[in-house]
Amino acid sequence: MGLWLSARIATLLLVVPFILTPRAVADSDMSAEIRDIVTTALAPTVTAADPGGLAAAVYAGGDVLFFNYGFADISAKRSVTSDTLFNLASLRKVFEATLVALGTERGELRLDDPVTKYLPELKGDTISRVTIGELVTHTSGLLLPTDHPPWPNASFGREQFIAMLNAWTAQPGAEPGRQRIYTHAGYVLLQLVLERRYNMPMAALIESRILKPLGMTSTFIPDRGEDNRAVLEPAIMWRVVQGYSDQGMPIGPIGNQESYYDFPGTGQMFSSARDLGILLRACLDGAVIDPELRAALQMTERERFRIDDKFGQAMAWENVRLDGVTVIDKPGGLNNASAYIGLVPARKLGIVLLANRGEYPHEIARYRILPALARL
Repeated sequence: MGLWLSARIATLLLVVPFILTPRAVADSDMSAEIRDIVTTALAPTVTAADPGGLAAAVYAGGDVLFFNYGFADISAKRSVTSDTLFNLASLRKVFEATLVALGTERGELRLDDPVTKYLPELKGDTISRVTIGELVTHTSGLLLPTDHPPWPNASFGREQFIAMLNAWTAQPGAEPGRQRIYTHAGYVLLQLVLERRYNMPMAALIESRILKPLGMTSTFIPDRGEDNRAVLEPAIMWRVVQGYSDQGMPIGPIGNQESYYDFPGTGQMFSSARDLGILLRACLDGAVIDPELRAALQMTERERFRIDDKFGQAMAWENVRLDGVTVIDKPGGLNNASAYIGLVPARKLGIVLLANRGEYPHEIARYRILPALARL
């Protein structure tokens, strides 16, 4: 009898884990609702008639869900996967802002440090009054020809860039710290400040201080070759997308990088939806990461400059007040790439969109997907 009872208990123990509890059913229903919202919104934006493809990652309910559409390379019929590598364009700024926040957390630099503290070769009257905090929040007033059309035809070396900064004067009515003017040049300058402060290239700084601690193994700031192609090992390059215009024309080679600045570290970052899903989790539920890094990520998200009733500027991120929900996000784009990362910290929700075409309608995440998920 005892042996029979033991065998019966063992059988029950094997069966019990497969019984769906009410909690499991609820989680399954929630996952289905999330997938329905995301798929309904994204699928019409990546049809067979649209160029390239899309990889998305959604963090909700403590899990990361992935959605993939279309082709990484149309001619090769190579489909997009969660491990496909995309050009992140200006999403790179989030990582540089995190370096600044982490440096302030560790007492290594201050937001009110003038850039001349680290780059004494900057001697211009206006640039000498700019601080690290103003660069990282786009409030320096800095605007160079590489920031807006008509785009220049030339590229600029480091010495030319420094000369441009020394000659720069703010546009009428603009003053460091008094307005928000989005500037790519400001983040190139921020790169030089950070490299000088830590005596380390930007790629190594981001790798050692952010990527490695978070376990992000598929995110890179590669060197740029003479053909403007990222220098990556063949096995990694095979995962990189071909970029397309919004009309479907291939632009540049696979691994194409674009920059008006011709010195190391000024190209774009590449990553996958799977790796950026790790970043979503760290931003929204960073209980298991280093406390200083968690605090730094949270610091970057806090609004530091109010633009208007709806928009505010944080460190790289933008704060967007919608009906009943605040979205913290960062879009990025080139003529052959589009990227977006958005967070709703109050609901622990986040989304990443990576497309290998210009002008992908990423606003659908800000105004439709995230608010719909927040209502669940």
